[in-house]
Amino acid sequence: MRTLPIALLALASALSPAAAQESFSQDPAVLIAEIEAADAMRRYGVADAPAKPTGTVRIATYNLLNLFDDQDDPALSGDHEDIDDTKPLHERLAVVRAIRELDADVLCVQEVESLAALTEFRDEFLADMGYEHIASIDAGDERGIEQAVLSRKPIVHVENWPRMPLGGIHPENYGPSGKNWYAGQPIVFHRSPLRVDIDLGTAAQPEIITLFVVHHKSGRYSAYWRDAEAAGAVKLLKNLQIEHPERPVLVLGDFNAVSTDKSVQTYLNAGFDDIFAKRSGDDSVISHESGRRIDLILANAPARAQVLADQAFVLGTAARPDGISYRDLPTFVGLASDHYPVAVDFRPHGNGLRGPATP
Repeated sequence: MRTLPIALLALASALSPAAAQESFSQDPAVLIAEIEAADAMRRYGVADAPAKPTGTVRIATYNLLNLFDDQDDPALSGDHEDIDDTKPLHERLAVVRAIRELDADVLCVQEVESLAALTEFRDEFLADMGYEHIASIDAGDERGIEQAVLSRKPIVHVENWPRMPLGGIHPENYGPSGKNWYAGQPIVFHRSPLRVDIDLGTAAQPEIITLFVVHHKSGRYSAYWRDAEAAGAVKLLKNLQIEHPERPVLVLGDFNAVSTDKSVQTYLNAGFDDIFAKRSGDDSVISHESGRRIDLILANAPARAQVLADQAFVLGTAARPDGISYRDLPTFVGLASDHYPVAVDFRPHGNGLRGPATP
């Protein structure tokens, strides 16, 4: 097991996000140099994003790990008070470095506080990257986090289903001996999927792709909840595919589950393909510092025909050493997120996909 200097562990273990703002350098030049030096702490994924083939659109998903701004949200209080949750500058700069290396045309993100927070982040750090189109809607999460999209291509439709009932009620127990806080309540989306339709074509020849950005319930004992969320999402997806049978659809995001879990199998059984299925044993496609592949990109048949599966990749960033948890080391210079960006290149074409966006 690799360890860090005791002094660093002692410092980091005492840091809240607010304290981190004061304890680390606030000089971007200093931080960028230190972030680059932290590349040695990368354990999974590739170090450099591959070149994007001519004529393709790069679509990616990335859990940004609590991208909160420094504005107090009056709707959040008590255990969910957000005033001290501002993402530290050194983490934001590490995220920016990863996003710039990724160079996605469409970037789907999770754990964003709000449209305002994401817009501020884009304008401050990514203003030259062409992300003119942005979408983020409240997803129903009690912490206030939601999924969002930054895109160089026009977003023509945005929709979600916060707190949509999924059938059934929460069980009494959570795990072997824990009381379930939600016991007896109807099961709903913990964070609604975000549907975004994007036009990859031209004004004369529109070409629409639909992205379902998910962030399923976390927690070892929340499998029953993820299973219900997946079943509910598949119902929405089936309705979409009945209405637009030739429409390419990608389901992507933080599934908080591996491909063999029931929740992911629900999508696969509904006709979606796991882009990385043939590379499951490869460390280069691990997407979380825990050593799990839980950030996925799933494609329906029309999308699968246009996805360059061999080009798909996970971009590695600095991670805590093996055996050291976030409780021991909440943050450090170089940390962008506990998740890594996952990307695929998509080749648009015009075979019957032209037409107006969803009304």
